[in-house]
Amino acid sequence: MKKISPPRPPASLPRRRLCLAADVEQYGGLDTRTQSAVQSQLVRTLDEAATLAGLDRAAWQRQPQGDLEFAVLPEATQEDAVLGPFVRHLAVCIGASNASSVAQRVRLRMAVDSGVVADGALGHAGPTPVAVARYVNAPPLRAVLATLTAADLAVLVSDRLYQDVVQSGRPGLDPAQYVRVHVRVKEFGGYGWIHVPGHAPDNVRLALAKTSEPKSTSDVGAPNRTALSQYVHQGAAVGRDVGGDLIVGLPVPPPSSDSWPAR
Repeated sequence: MKKISPPRPPASLPRRRLCLAADVEQYGGLDTRTQSAVQSQLVRTLDEAATLAGLDRAAWQRQPQGDLEFAVLPEATQEDAVLGPFVRHLAVCIGASNASSVAQRVRLRMAVDSGVVADGALGHAGPTPVAVARYVNAPPLRAVLATLTAADLAVLVSDRLYQDVVQSGRPGLDPAQYVRVHVRVKEFGGYGWIHVPGHAPDNVRLALAKTSEPKSTSDVGAPNRTALSQYVHQGAAVGRDVGGDLIVGLPVPPPSSDSWPAR
């Protein structure tokens, strides 16, 4: 009697995968010829960094979007190989390419997350691709790269990956090199961890603080002024308008009315 094999699951069945996005900073202001050169440079540096890290780029499900590449990595991909060697090699490759080229300097924002992904008619569907898209455009990540002008790469890792991989003691990953931030983009809200290769975490915190300075005291009596909210991260207090996007660390409760000095 012929044995009947069970049907294979559909290709679109959601699976847990590692996803990343790499986006070129200030790409929109470039002319067409320069944009084309920057796209080629982005692909070359990603290819080179993956090869040096022992990753097979040919197996990545890549979704190019001009100045951005979104990729779903194979199921067997080691997450620490991406967060460690790949990120380090990518920073070096971008720096070397920028130093040896007379063309436009390339600076990248990169986001990485792990979770549910499914194939869709226009690419990929699921919470993880959405999260990566929000992380790579996160205001804190943009602010850090804009402020640390010597940096060529800034990486935002999801809180899930930080807790599961970075903090697990894997070789080559130092949790102290990451700075926790809150990301709020469109309908998405969550925590992530920023790492800038070659730059101390204190410099990242200073960059975040510079972009979240409270308004001047001259605005105190202005109408419709949003109250300030302040937060603390590893001893450093950072303030931001409640309606803003940047929140670092945990909220500090406001002092009680009894704690104000008598007038």
